Amino acid sequence: MPSPHSRIGLVRVHVPEARQSSREIEEELCRQSPGAALPAGLLEHMFGLRERCVAAPGDLPSDLAARAGAAVLEDAGLPPEAIDLLVYTGINKDLDEPATANVVAAKLGVTAPVFDLMNACNGVLSALESADALIRLGSYRRVLVVTGEAPSRLTRWRVPDRGRLASAMASLTLGDMGAAVLVEASERPGILGSRFFANPAAWPSAVLRSPYATGRMHELEVDDAALTASFAGLREQTVKAAGELIGAVADCALFCVHQPSAAMTRILCSTTGIPEEAVIPTFADHGNVATATIPLQLVLAQEQGRLREGDLVGIVGLASGTSVGVMALRW
Repeated sequence: MPSPHSRIGLVRVHVPEARQSSREIEEELCRQSPGAALPAGLLEHMFGLRERCVAAPGDLPSDLAARAGAAVLEDAGLPPEAIDLLVYTGINKDLDEPATANVVAAKLGVTAPVFDLMNACNGVLSALESADALIRLGSYRRVLVVTGEAPSRLTRWRVPDRGRLASAMASLTLGDMGAAVLVEASERPGILGSRFFANPAAWPSAVLRSPYATGRMHELEVDDAALTASFAGLREQTVKAAGELIGAVADCALFCVHQPSAAMTRILCSTTGIPEEAVIPTFADHGNVATATIPLQLVLAQEQGRLREGDLVGIVGLASGTSVGVMALRW
């Protein structure tokens, strides 16, 4: 039976215990790439990073996702068979074949259908939009959206000279985390709506090339100036969508925004009219945890008593590619 609405029932994150400070990152880069000449304190000054989360060496993306998923099942009091669909959304994967969602499901004991959905850092947001549509269509009643990110392993420690340092800087700020979001059929409105906008021509601004295309492994390369500029043309669409879905900014108890750096968060808030105090900062003490960023903010908001039943929540996701996602939730 189709459901009139879907809602987020529970959100959990798995935060690795290990930490790497910005000073330790800078020291390791200088050790492996003495020619890069990275000035001390640059990561905190330029990006706002104090430390990042680092997964244990043996942990796979599916492990991080499964731990978050297990916490959702336990706290919701649900057996694995209560899940009708599992969607894996991480940028990092265990496998190209089959879908990593299979691995996570097996670790959780879930036997429902599964699939992977990728949209760079907007993966979770795209999965929430898909889960909402599938639930309201009547295909499923409970969808578990999971992600596991271990991008600290993509850090570019080998930089031949200072001229190539700029494209490696973003990789130094990547943090590891797992996250899971339970989306359920509901009689009352939960996910109120979503809008996505894209600037596909800007895809070269942030890339991790596939070895299948070139026959060799590659490292993450980001042109920060080009990536930031690629979002400029999407500003008006974002502001308009926020107005249509959310209404007055003051009506929102919380705004969750993707946080690739502290500076980017400030820019996003100033260009969209989102009050900075309505956003829970996560970047400085976790790093850019990619698709886990939005779930992390929802968890922290609950822990801090900033999110109660019935509250209106606005979400603005950013992703290389380039894409922007806007969503409104009634908690």
